[in-house]
Amino acid sequence: MFEKQKHILVVDDDTRLRSLLQRYLREQGYLVSAAKDVAEAKTFLDIYVFDILIVDIMMPKITGTEYLQELRSQNNQVPVILLTAMGETQDRIDGLEFGADDYVCKPFEPKELVLRINNILKRTAIAKEKQSRLIFHDIYYDLDKGELLDKSGKTIHITPVERSLLNLLGKKTGEVYSREELGEILGVTENLRTVDVQITRLRKKIEIDTKNPRYLQTIRGKGYMLISE
Repeated sequence: MFEKQKHILVVDDDTRLRSLLQRYLREQGYLVSAAKDVAEAKTFLDIYVFDILIVDIMMPKITGTEYLQELRSQNNQVPVILLTAMGETQDRIDGLEFGADDYVCKPFEPKELVLRINNILKRTAIAKEKQSRLIFHDIYYDLDKGELLDKSGKTIHITPVERSLLNLLGKKTGEVYSREELGEILGVTENLRTVDVQITRLRKKIEIDTKNPRYLQTIRGKGYMLISE
């Protein structure tokens, strides 16, 4: 299976630099779009999903740091590398405070930029993988695939109901769900005892000691809560 080509958006009002970066990054195997200002960048983001943005700080109308602040206020966590002039110390500090993942000072070697891009993409991939896994001692549940696996990668059989419980509780670990809420989602509101039975069965597959559950906990008077390592 081929790995999905990473899509980069370069945002810089310098036509020459924008063109050079676009050509160089394409030669490195990336899919690259380029915007001359923040307004054009917003248009691209309305259409495409990008893996990383490369944004110049000093741009007319809306600066790179102002744009970054706007992105983060919208809870858009796409990685951002800022391009800065050597003397823009305060701008670099502001950028990091607003949520920049890295910055590169002009002039720079294109190879250095590619190394920084690769490092950020690797960190992002690892973080996404961790977010999609629930770990219970030596077994884990893959939220994306809906599979419970042992430490050797062998699949542990779970029922559709058990999968539904893991998906629901696993997407908001540490949050308590009442028996009524779980019963409604599972379609067993007429017999909430069924929820308790399903919880007990699931515990047998993920807990070391079912009498003292560590991961699928009962919160007295409130309901159930899932915790991952």
